[in-house]
Amino acid sequence: MAEPIELVIFDCDGVLVNTEPIAVRTNVAVLSELGWPITPDEVVELFLGRSTKSINELITARLGPDLAVEADRRFQELYLAALDAEMTAVAGIAGALDAITLPTCVASSGSHEKMRRTLGRTGLYERFEGRIFSATQVVHGKPEPDLFLLAAREMGVPPGRCVVVEDSRYGVQAARAAGMRSLGYAGGLTPAEWLEGPDTVVFTDMRELPALLDGARTT
Repeated sequence: MAEPIELVIFDCDGVLVNTEPIAVRTNVAVLSELGWPITPDEVVELFLGRSTKSINELITARLGPDLAVEADRRFQELYLAALDAEMTAVAGIAGALDAITLPTCVASSGSHEKMRRTLGRTGLYERFEGRIFSATQVVHGKPEPDLFLLAAREMGVPPGRCVVVEDSRYGVQAARAAGMRSLGYAGGLTPAEWLEGPDTVVFTDMRELPALLDGARTT
């Protein structure tokens, strides 16, 4: 029998806030202008769930260091403006958080500055304040387990008693590498089959999350 769940670790982008369609669209526009005619599906496959550092390394390998710097500059300018104009919380997440009684935290590939902006604008920041962890705090981002292990350690919970809520292939891979169970949210851009695998339950509606966590606590 699995250990009882004592901590729920949330990814941020695509799980708490609807930033990913904006990021994908912006990456396609910027990279295509600079000589990488990338498609939305390719952005989802290559970038979704990775840290900014990892994404910039991929862009540098394709376009070279100078154009990678320019791509990052253009992306940040367009992306932040679009976030302020368009971003919303993921449908159903506020109600799900209201119903969850387990301790929670956030562990995201995004920076603390970015999460203050996105979670703040959607009214979610205060729900997690003081319990937010970023890939900037570890050497290796997802799909390596470092970030989730940091979150568990800081929260004082053994990895086997954590469950991760993720929406990216790299995120669920990181959870498995950390020895944690995961709930893969397929209500966004990532195909459900990319999330399927050991110790992972895939779902498509955030309103299902409290019941899934109740089930995980007893299995």
